[in-house]
This record gives sequence, C-alpha cells and structure tokens, in this order.
Amino acid sequence: MEPVLEHAAGAVLLLIDLQRAIDHPSWGTRNNPQAEARVARLLDRWRARGWPVWHVRHDSTEPGSHYRPGQPGHAFKPETAPIAGEPVIAKHRNSAFIGTDLEARLRAGRHAALVVAGVITNNSVEATVRMAGNLGFRTYLAADGCFTFARTDWNGAPRSADEVHAMSLANLDGEYCTVVSSDALLGL
Repeated sequence: MEPVLEHAAGAVLLLIDLQRAIDHPSWGTRNNPQAEARVARLLDRWRARGWPVWHVRHDSTEPGSHYRPGQPGHAFKPETAPIAGEPVIAKHRNSAFIGTDLEARLRAGRHAALVVAGVITNNSVEATVRMAGNLGFRTYLAADGCFTFARTDWNGAPRSADEVHAMSLANLDGEYCTVVSSDALLGL
C-alpha cells in the first residue's frame, strides 16, 4: 500500500458542491474535464470498502444563482450523487465548515482525516481545505478530482483554468493539506 493510501484509508471522502449548476455555460472555460470520472472512481473505492462518504451541497440564497434550491442546477451530478445513508451537509457560504455542523459531525465520529474533491478549486474547495487544515484534520486534496475556471487576475491578466487550479493547489499543499492524485489515493 502506498503511503498516501495508507494514511488516507478510512478517511471521510468529502465531496464539495458537485451539483448540476457547475455545468452552466456562464462559468466559462473549465479545466480537468475528467474530474467527475475520477471522483466516481474514488466513490466506488470508498463505497466498496465501507468508508465514509459525505456530500456538501451548496444551497445558495442568491436569487439568480443556479445553486439555489428549486433550480435544476441545485441537483447533484448523477455520477457523484449521494446514495442512501450518505450524509448531505447543506451550506450557504464557500467553506463547508461555516454555518454547518460539519466539524461537530467529524469530531463526534472521531474522524481525523479527510479526502476532499469537488468544485470550485479556488473557491469552496480551497476555503474548506484551509479550514480543515487549521482545525487540525489530516487533509488530502485530490488534485484531479476538482476543477475551476479561467479568471482575470488582480493585475488584469487573463489566467487559464489550469493556471488558476495550479495556483490554488500550490496555496494549499504542505500547509493546509497534502495534494495528491486520485491514482495515489486509489493505490495505483
């Protein structure tokens, strides 16, 4: 068993905002088009081993949001949707720890480790991973199990989705989490 898998074995697989809203064209150009397939492989492994799988669902309070309850985009993406018995944690902010009982659930279940995947790398994923690390959870981020979109930086320079994604991973790795591939998590 690879060291990463050994330390991640039995960790909570925490899936962030994998809802249909993320496919709306208004987001622009994304990176990592295979992210959902990689997350589905992680889900298969976690479910086969009976390890905990938790889903975070963004319940936007913004009137025009595709993530707002009642909108088609609020639904989970089918390839990563929860099954019976898997907790769904509803959030209204970017971090899954703000205004939710996520930390209390993790502590009550004596879960010390998380494997995180989902969207958007530099938004909800990054905010959640930073807090997880700060709260003392051993956290792994599946680099190829999340994605983001092209953005313009503070100086007005256009940045590709790959650049935004890579910078977000660099911001997190080592200080807040260990960034790994899904293959490493699967022991391949």
